[in-house]
Amino acid sequence: MTFASWPWRHWRARRGGETALRFDGETLSWAALCQRIDLLAAGFQAQGVKAEDGVALCSRNSPEAVLAWLALLQCGARILPLNPRLPASLVSELMPGLTLRHMLNLDGQAHYGLPALRLQQAEGYRELAWRADRLASMTLTSGSTGLPKAAVHRCSAHLASAEGVLCLMPFGEGDSWLLSLPLFHVSGQGIFWRWLLAGAEMVVSERPLAAALAHCTHASLVPTQLWRLLNDNQPLALKAVLLGGAAIPAELTEQAAAKGIRTFCGYGLTEFASTVCAREANGGDDVGTPLPGRELRLVDGEIWLRATSMAAGYWRNGSLVPLVNAEGWFATRDRGELHEGRLRVIGRLDNLFFSGGEGIQPEEVERIIVQHPLVNQVFIVPLDDAEFGQRPVAVVDGEAGLEIDALAAWAKDKLAGFQQPCRWLRLPETMKAGGIKVSRHQLKIWVAGQ
Repeated sequence: MTFASWPWRHWRARRGGETALRFDGETLSWAALCQRIDLLAAGFQAQGVKAEDGVALCSRNSPEAVLAWLALLQCGARILPLNPRLPASLVSELMPGLTLRHMLNLDGQAHYGLPALRLQQAEGYRELAWRADRLASMTLTSGSTGLPKAAVHRCSAHLASAEGVLCLMPFGEGDSWLLSLPLFHVSGQGIFWRWLLAGAEMVVSERPLAAALAHCTHASLVPTQLWRLLNDNQPLALKAVLLGGAAIPAELTEQAAAKGIRTFCGYGLTEFASTVCAREANGGDDVGTPLPGRELRLVDGEIWLRATSMAAGYWRNGSLVPLVNAEGWFATRDRGELHEGRLRVIGRLDNLFFSGGEGIQPEEVERIIVQHPLVNQVFIVPLDDAEFGQRPVAVVDGEAGLEIDALAAWAKDKLAGFQQPCRWLRLPETMKAGGIKVSRHQLKIWVAGQ
């Protein structure tokens, strides 16, 4: 779909009285939402926000955060969403290269020397035309091997990402998607832009997951969350779930299907505004085929991509640094295999290490261990060893009843001898950082100190 005006105004003209946003204590129609956006955008303009300004927005998901996103977009701002739990030292190190003009912090007082914005309403919004090619967001990569980079996407790239996903996973009028993932992560932004493309309903809730999903037809969840929902035997309105974050057992998808819930899985990157490959989840360990608008090739086992959803570049000192190589492709540093056109992601080339001459791909070991019913996520990281060069250590995030010794015994006959972790550790809460990804770089440092 091509928008001739701001997407929310497009839907106001067609579905003005229908629900656009549902909060815990308030429901906004498209007409009411547009009125609120105009007032908040005028408030930002009154505080000096201009088109092309870089604005840091520090917030967890909340009604205020969603409204701020929309109003800042309507000001033409380039939004840098920040995880409130990022270490202040890291944010201070990042700020100089991001050329920001303002900061709106909805979760604290820190502004890192930038002029502080307030979320306030005003009259007299100065109209700015919608442009799909305008830079919309600067999203930090996971930074697993160093400082995070800021991948910059145009509105058109976000909408192209949304369109590809919705070609596989229907979502439209009468449907409702829970904003279950943070807007400072590209997966949360994926939900946001699918909502805008479809003109459906988005739910923003601080209630427990089961209560937040009460009237939702769509959600983005990890397998453990879906297991719990299904096992609670509570009525669910869900029609479709996009799963991520772990291996997806066939038993889970079969149980969901028995309750009328379609499940989908895929492979995505920050640089590509979320999902690149996807399929309906029904067993198997592949992530499907490229969605419309995406292209894939393997070069010496490495996954190369290009797509209409690709970032315009990385932001560095006021300019865009290209993502692509000399051949016009983005080299992901992910190892992959193609079987009848379907992609299997083996793991990061950067993560591969050797123990006693045997290559260990952490993700392959993790895929086995995470199948234990009490394991939520696990990370295999190398520990330097005088005899073997490096040895694998398992860092586990699990349910309260998980016993580490029992898990090690469970895994013993499922892993090759050289893959057996020499130590098993619990993932500390401080390493989770409130985001989607745990930094392997930080995990290695932590493990070395244990």
